[in-house]
Amino acid sequence: MHATLTAATLERVFGHRTRFDARFGQYFDTLADRFDTPVPSRYVPRCLELLRDLSMRGGKRLRVVLLYEAARLVTADEVPGLAEAALSIELLQTHGLVHDDIIDDAPLRRGGPSTYYAYRREFPDHAPTALGLAVLAGDLAAFLSTQVLLEADVPAELRQALLAVQTRTAAETVAGQLADLERDAHALPDEEFLHTVTDFKSARYSVLAPLTMGLLAAGEDPAPHRARLHRYARLVGISEQMRDDYLDLFGPYGDDAADGKSTGADIRSGRRTYAVRAVLAAVTGPQAALVEAALGDPDCPDATIARIRDVARGAGVDRRLKADIRRHAEAAASEAASWEPYWRTEAVEFFRSLPTWNVDRMP
Repeated sequence: MHATLTAATLERVFGHRTRFDARFGQYFDTLADRFDTPVPSRYVPRCLELLRDLSMRGGKRLRVVLLYEAARLVTADEVPGLAEAALSIELLQTHGLVHDDIIDDAPLRRGGPSTYYAYRREFPDHAPTALGLAVLAGDLAAFLSTQVLLEADVPAELRQALLAVQTRTAAETVAGQLADLERDAHALPDEEFLHTVTDFKSARYSVLAPLTMGLLAAGEDPAPHRARLHRYARLVGISEQMRDDYLDLFGPYGDDAADGKSTGADIRSGRRTYAVRAVLAAVTGPQAALVEAALGDPDCPDATIARIRDVARGAGVDRRLKADIRRHAEAAASEAASWEPYWRTEAVEFFRSLPTWNVDRMP
């Protein structure tokens, strides 16, 4: 099943992103004033500055787009509460990025320093201070993501419903992060376990939560549709995670080349991703030893990464992984196509087209 996003749809998507970025900037412009009493500390404004920098620096805003397009499943009219829901989702994303980079000891994020490494540079002789400040920065983003929903100018019942989705999603994401760390403890993690990690760590908050919140804001009860929404979210999440893992081993392209994530980062960090698992499952002997020796070595040279990439290509890992990426994307598209009896056809078409459109952009 192949479909593409029309020029009109892409223009609408760009509009979602542009309007949200302007709103996000305004939010951070007034954030310091939202504290009841000015805090007599230089650490607090610096924390807010770093959160703003990371939040505004980049990202595809897929969650924002999915949120607004989910509301369009019900109505093409303006829907109150979407802006606050979008802010909440992206603040939760900022929280996740800050803490992920601490866990992964990652120096780069979105083409610039991670929040953790920004603090490490500012406190080179005080590692516990840098770590503590980064942890607290991530915590603050999480609490702000809740606060923005509580202050939304919508009926109390809707506020409560949106907040319920947000808090459930946050807890599931943390559970996914715990499972993500467990994944790397397995020599060859089971693929279904990788699917579960992806589901909890990313698919539920990147896809399922925006879909659910968008429907709620538009006046639709998402409860009867949760199973079909979750199937779609899980399939899209798996396809996108496989795509990211593929790019990290075989090289970024297009917009991804500028995201600050260097090729081979997963191997250097010891992450047994879909791509790494596929390589280990395909090789034995000295080739397997080569991969195992590189896993978790932050100083692994580019030449070794290139050798692993050549080994993977020689074993056909790149072709099989791309086929799996497309298979999951097409399954997601089929799932979305089954939504037509429930929602507006024009809006359903967006969700049907999106998964394979992303795959078609791969080299």
